[in-house]
Amino acid sequence: MIQKLLPAREVRVEIEVKKSRFIASAAPVFSVEAARDFIQRIKDEFSDASHNVPAFLVGHGASVIAHSSDDGEPGGTAGRPALAVLQGSGLGDVVVVVTRYFGGIRLGTGGLVRAYGDAVRALLKAMPLAEKTTTQVVHMAVSYPLLERVRLLISANRGEVLEETFAADIAITARFPLDAVAEFGPDLLELSNGRHALSVLKTDEETIVPL
Repeated sequence: MIQKLLPAREVRVEIEVKKSRFIASAAPVFSVEAARDFIQRIKDEFSDASHNVPAFLVGHGASVIAHSSDDGEPGGTAGRPALAVLQGSGLGDVVVVVTRYFGGIRLGTGGLVRAYGDAVRALLKAMPLAEKTTTQVVHMAVSYPLLERVRLLISANRGEVLEETFAADIAITARFPLDAVAEFGPDLLELSNGRHALSVLKTDEETIVPL
């Protein structure tokens, strides 16, 4: 199964190349419309900049929609290298805008290609990642003496406790990656000597899980 990586949140970095400032901004997006909205927001924020160069990838794997623009820079020197770095990153569902404030020194074709690529590379280094994956939300009732051990078991199986309700037993709602549910269920039965089982409440095919 393809690992569907994307930014966990919006992020921004800045580099300087021969007195030109390159401000790279990125965000997770799930449609072309959302990507274009982010690009316009950055253009509005930096409306006095020399250039606001966009690139985005919407989707993952074979269904990716890719786009870039040089926004007034010489053809092929800005949007294309920015997009190439994104395509090599393994990310999808990501939009980037590299804002340039011209510093008075011309960089030349090769210099522009390197600068825009380096701005995106710096952005990727600072970017917290998430994964789009299929998850299941499950429910279980556990006895008080087993509560801490069940919590540890949930964590060990990459689960996340969503809710705990305390009554005669503790009702726990938790979310797991799909493949982890098959491992957690038998572990829970073994821990409880067969007394506690889980039930699946729902399956979500596109849950965003921070890494």
